[in-house]
Amino acid sequence: MSHTSQTLMPLGSEEPPSSTPIPSPPNPSPNSTSAALHISFNQDSGCFAVGTDQGFRIYNCDPFREIFRRDFGHGGGIGLVHMLFRCNILAFVGGGSDPRYPADRVMIWDDHQSRCIGELSFRSEVKGIRLRRDRIVVVLGHKIFVYNFSDLKVLHQIETIANPKGLCEVSHHLENMVLACPGLQKGQVRVEHYASKRTKFIMAHDSRIACFNITQDGLLLATASSKGTLIRIFNTLDGSLLQEVRRGADRAEIYSLAFSPTAQWLAVSSDKGTVHVFNLKVDSGLLGHERSHNTSESSPTSPSAALSLSFIRGVLPKYFSSEWSVAQFRLQEGLQYNVAFGHQKNTIVILGMDGSFYRCQFDTATGGEMKQLEYYNFLKPEETF
Repeated sequence: MSHTSQTLMPLGSEEPPSSTPIPSPPNPSPNSTSAALHISFNQDSGCFAVGTDQGFRIYNCDPFREIFRRDFGHGGGIGLVHMLFRCNILAFVGGGSDPRYPADRVMIWDDHQSRCIGELSFRSEVKGIRLRRDRIVVVLGHKIFVYNFSDLKVLHQIETIANPKGLCEVSHHLENMVLACPGLQKGQVRVEHYASKRTKFIMAHDSRIACFNITQDGLLLATASSKGTLIRIFNTLDGSLLQEVRRGADRAEIYSLAFSPTAQWLAVSSDKGTVHVFNLKVDSGLLGHERSHNTSESSPTSPSAALSLSFIRGVLPKYFSSEWSVAQFRLQEGLQYNVAFGHQKNTIVILGMDGSFYRCQFDTATGGEMKQLEYYNFLKPEETF
């Protein structure tokens, strides 16, 4: 493991000094095409990073444009790439058929020096990475390591159930780090509150956990199981179920869950080719110990929909009293899409593994089909931004 001091600067603000002895990666051929191996939003969803079979690229979401790319050519596959907000420090893992680095190493890259300034090596393949300004979280198949960013020292190790997707999320508030990861039981999520040194285990589903996310402050957790029909919202402090919404009736693979910055909305993408937006009826003031313990464990939401069907509860399936999404956007079925809320009001950004970038707007009053505002393909060389 090696490490040198890091200097955090905005990406794209300046080029590496001309005196730097390490040459920059070769410029991409204008006609070269790359396949996406991994896509991830940065911590505030204002940018996203793409790992390709030849390197990595960074894009700005609003306005949409490519900030920069590093193409390493053949033998340059990057299988995981994560940004640290908008600074010059990134973390990545080699991937694809011709990886640049081994799959069991996390490389800390300083783009102003165009080189790796740190390296974390493991005995098994790295499944996921999460970054905070003060921490690096590395996810393996059955274990999670939490490192101090400044000196790369291990601070915490967590055992998990088999975690092939590398599921793990961390909050981004500096004063209070919250980490969510799979527990040791099927359907269980473990939540670590580092400030209060508390661990909470939440039995979220009967089936295995397929996807989850937390709010930026770590107080809310959204979960989906391998069935992909229901999404549940939990209070991470006491583990209580706050709300349950329904994506659909048939089984689906949930690819991503995203909270809006104010936790008023939740976006969900799946292999069914539809992005859903749900209205969350969670009062953040109720979170914490003072929250009433009398809250129903079913669906403590707007009484109108629930009460109107209360007389037939127990006769008809729960399906009929479910909360459905207020807005939807149709995409190609079977493709993997990541979603996040845009910085413009009531907008969604959707990223496809095929290179598609969509910005859509939903109407909070009427709901229904979202309006497509923009579309680009960020993998096509002929498109300039």
